[in-house]
Amino acid sequence: MNAVNPTDSASLLAAFGALGVLAVTFAESGLLVVGFFLPGDTLLFPAGVLCAVQHGGQPPRLVLWQVMLCAAVGSVAGAQVGFLIGRHGGRALLTRTSSRRVKEGVARAERLLARYGYRKALVIGRFVPMLRSVLHPAAGALGVPVRVFTIWQTVGGVLWSQSLVLAGWALGASVDHVDDYLLPLIALVVAVSLLPLLVEVVRSRRRRSEQDPGGTGDTGD
Repeated sequence: MNAVNPTDSASLLAAFGALGVLAVTFAESGLLVVGFFLPGDTLLFPAGVLCAVQHGGQPPRLVLWQVMLCAAVGSVAGAQVGFLIGRHGGRALLTRTSSRRVKEGVARAERLLARYGYRKALVIGRFVPMLRSVLHPAAGALGVPVRVFTIWQTVGGVLWSQSLVLAGWALGASVDHVDDYLLPLIALVVAVSLLPLLVEVVRSRRRRSEQDPGGTGDTGD
């Protein structure tokens, strides 16, 4: 039996099916360093595709309702656990890691919460890769009220997980043999999911440019 690669969506789905969706969405939604490197968007979309594709009269490899249920439960429960970790571990837990990517993600999560408020940030943040895993522990460390967090992370988690699974299912149901092109599809999903990060980078650079119209930066110090 081939070893399972936890960062590869095809390997996870082949080995564990819907239970793999449950485990990954749980970890990615709140286990910080562990979840930071797991597939999320790139697991849910192919899982949806495999719920629709049939070959030679055989049933689909995955069952749609099982995948949708596991995706919803994993994303909501994982976020709640991440929130509790942040709430009891505090800011020190978020800054203890030596990973630059994790530290940048924490800073991005704090900016998102401050800019959009708790409700919008918890929904928007679900759709931003490399932010989902740190947003919920950061919310706990920053003292977001439990009731507000629980309601809006649930809304965000359900919207995110179900929309991706259903989008994959719709594509699989309408295009024959689309599962033969899962790798290009996953690459496309990655590219689309990174757009919010690209927008944030552009806006950040624009803000810095407006604050320093002379373009002198730090050279004048």
